[in-house]
Amino acid sequence: MLGTPDDPHLCSCEHETRISGGPTVLWVGFHKNGLKWTGPGGEPTWFATYPTLKRGFCPRCGTHRVSVANDSDKVMMTGFSLDDRSGTDPVGHSFREEAVPWMNITLSPDPRASQPAAP
Repeated sequence: MLGTPDDPHLCSCEHETRISGGPTVLWVGFHKNGLKWTGPGGEPTWFATYPTLKRGFCPRCGTHRVSVANDSDKVMMTGFSLDDRSGTDPVGHSFREEAVPWMNITLSPDPRASQPAAP
């Protein structure tokens, strides 16, 4: 997969933690129009796992790799399945209030927050 990473964030919602089997998932967005599947498995195999989104799984090994909301222009990729994780330090945490109480997370500064506002 090639593209520029966008919106790296953690998610601790019940849906994500049940699917992953972990306390949180690192998601990294890629715009659909700048995306190219480059791995040996090619395009994922898609399944609807929630009423408003579909998930992509590697057609060779079955690993859960991506999630796409029905109305989104982004594909959200599981961050630790990427070969190149530069630019994927999480800057947000969705459903943080649902995270397990023993997990302490320090988020990275959001580079978009330090950009000056457009005139």
